[in-house]
Amino acid sequence: MIARVVVDVPSGQTDRLFDYQIPTEWNHIIEKGMRVVVPFGPRAIQGFVVEVTESSTVDNLKEIKDILDVTPVLTEELLELGNWLTDQTLSYKISAYQVMLPAALKTKVEKQLHCFGDHSQLPAPLQPFFLDQPLVKWNDIVDTNQNLLKLIKDAVKEGLLEVQYSVKDKGKKQTHRMIACPLSKDELTKIVDTIPQRAEKQKAIVQYFTNHVGQVPLIRLMELTGSSRSTVKNLVDKGILIEKDEEFYRDPFINESFEQTKPLPLTEHQQKVTVPILHSIENNVHHTFLLHGVTGSGKTEVYLQVIDRVLSQGKEAIVLVPEISLTPQMVERFKGRFGSQVAVLHSGLSLGEKYDEWRKIHRKEVNVAVGARSAIFAPFENLGIIIIDEEHEGSYKQEEMPRYHAKDVAIFRGKYYQCPVVLGSATPSLETFARAKVGRYELLTLGERVNKGPLPSVKVVDMREELRAGNRSMFSSALFEKMQDRLNKKEQMVLLLNRRGFSTFVMCRDCGFVPTCEHCDISFTYHRTSHTLKCHYCGHEERMPTTCPSCASEHVRFFGTGTQRVEEELGKVLPEARVIRMDVDTTRRKGAHQKLLKEFGEGKADILLGTQMIAKGLDFPNITLVGVLSADTMLHLPDFRSSERTFQLLTQVSGRAGRHQLPGEVIVQTYTPEHYSIELVKDHDYITFFQREMFIRKGSGYPPYYHIVLINISHQELPKVIHVTEKITHFIKEHLTKEATILGPVASPIARIKDRYRYQCMIKYKNEPELGNVLREIQQHYSREVAQGELLISIDMNPQMFM
Repeated sequence: MIARVVVDVPSGQTDRLFDYQIPTEWNHIIEKGMRVVVPFGPRAIQGFVVEVTESSTVDNLKEIKDILDVTPVLTEELLELGNWLTDQTLSYKISAYQVMLPAALKTKVEKQLHCFGDHSQLPAPLQPFFLDQPLVKWNDIVDTNQNLLKLIKDAVKEGLLEVQYSVKDKGKKQTHRMIACPLSKDELTKIVDTIPQRAEKQKAIVQYFTNHVGQVPLIRLMELTGSSRSTVKNLVDKGILIEKDEEFYRDPFINESFEQTKPLPLTEHQQKVTVPILHSIENNVHHTFLLHGVTGSGKTEVYLQVIDRVLSQGKEAIVLVPEISLTPQMVERFKGRFGSQVAVLHSGLSLGEKYDEWRKIHRKEVNVAVGARSAIFAPFENLGIIIIDEEHEGSYKQEEMPRYHAKDVAIFRGKYYQCPVVLGSATPSLETFARAKVGRYELLTLGERVNKGPLPSVKVVDMREELRAGNRSMFSSALFEKMQDRLNKKEQMVLLLNRRGFSTFVMCRDCGFVPTCEHCDISFTYHRTSHTLKCHYCGHEERMPTTCPSCASEHVRFFGTGTQRVEEELGKVLPEARVIRMDVDTTRRKGAHQKLLKEFGEGKADILLGTQMIAKGLDFPNITLVGVLSADTMLHLPDFRSSERTFQLLTQVSGRAGRHQLPGEVIVQTYTPEHYSIELVKDHDYITFFQREMFIRKGSGYPPYYHIVLINISHQELPKVIHVTEKITHFIKEHLTKEATILGPVASPIARIKDRYRYQCMIKYKNEPELGNVLREIQQHYSREVAQGELLISIDMNPQMFM
């Protein structure tokens, strides 16, 4: 039998199937979707079996060396999905398969030296390494002395040594050493009497098993009896105890207790929107639904109840939520309703925890997966529903190869299993809402909050007026009054700032010099805690200068506002307020997110101050005020979606206020109060915003009226980048129809990152049947230079980011 394998070498030359002979003894073991180790050139590497066939057009095939899985890690459907992904995102097959698996299943190749025969024949400096072993790790020799490389090379030439590559699997299963007793209570009672007085620890262990049936972890037994490992081993050697390793799952929620919840009675509106979804579930028909519900309208309860129906049919469900910020409260809701049937996959888990959650799905031990973007690849084989909450979120698009959008993958899987896909949002993306308007998706609307309470009142404050009135503080007088009022009433508030750090940039007031990163064309951000300037693109750090490097003036000042600075200011103007700050810096440590939100939920703080991560999904009954300190930050970015993102963010964060009994208020501080994306937040008017924005998009030729492809080229030499981008742009113009618009070549908005110059060109089109072939040809033409790592060409089919 022959296995057709995709090898783990992501390059244009190897992006195809290679045939390998299956050793006879594995003929009935190797299946499609398994990972195997195959010889490839001088080394052994991992590959995925994509087909098993009886014949090959190639003579003298090499044999498969090893099997990494007992059962396939990729199902038939995921293999099909991999082909589709490769096609849609112009990526390599191996990248498409790798993205579906947890990082723990990615292998690493270990290089070893094998000595044939007598080690005394080797050159004297190499002999000590092979004294008592024929195999030695390459690094163990080379790291001790680089000069030995020449001797190794000669020994390999003479056939005394051979370089071997072995593939190590990173997926380590966690095991406990368990101790059990095979003897009866009567037998143990007799044994206790025979144990000498000085062996009191052995006696304590035997007495423990006289009173306890079953097995116990070795560590726990030692704790309970005050004994040591050698004492236990003595009893094992005598046959009184038996020990074995037992596998267990690393549980990220081991210290959490989830209160069991019951389904809530649905409102009339909620019932109305569940009917078509349930109809799709009952009849096994694929539909894509857009659930457009205002903040607090009870979308999550709808999700829970339709999933309940899916599970009652013996099927499975995937729920996607945007990144880590939504998981603590979301996990609580799903675990509370479905208990141990839920696996959670998100970026806050360790490598091992993610692997264990994935294995629970793979082994069919759970039937609901809740997680961020990559959870869309959960290896279920009987899907009954896929739900994407906050579907407008940009984080559902992966920015590295393969550049997939979770929404597209969900719809592919929904069609495969003939099950519904539900996209939920209070502010759907324009593309999604436009598709619902023309009937490609089915629109379901929840127009009011569950408690029939009003949406929070929104007041827009013009900060230019505040400046004219002599208020130079970062808090407008209206916001400051409301904050004092909430403190007196013992109510909580949320303050949103659209960036992290202490200030956005540092500038010399005398000469205007702004310190920028020497590797990227971007100004530094000042971080107060470490008193450093940091580049948020490449991570480069420098000490904060005391004098201007350009004119030696001492008037170096901070401009803009960061979360640390707001926190400091709050300490001055409202010293009695207890503040919890949530941004990238304070939530770096594992579990920090959960801990901070829990403290806020328990009323241990009055103000939750944070960046975008606090804008979505939070549901606390005592929040009655939301303040947005800088509504304009995203409005002026070079991105056609900047107005849409501003409206979405302001609407989402407004929705955190007044979700329960107490009414909510929102204060939005801005320097551009007349902009429609800020104006329309006052009335929570998504429909008018949609119409205004669509009119602008149509005139400018942007999605959803046109598709976009962004090609980004980078190199360490500027002339090379310009030359390649010009050639690519010229080639595209020649091969596409006159209807397509090609913009560029032009320098990227950030023209240099990590010492690499960046240029781009953009294609706007409605229908270009040849586009895929043209872009593939560009990839192939430059594949050698890209493989050498000098040139980087990235092609993004539906870009979410333009920086």
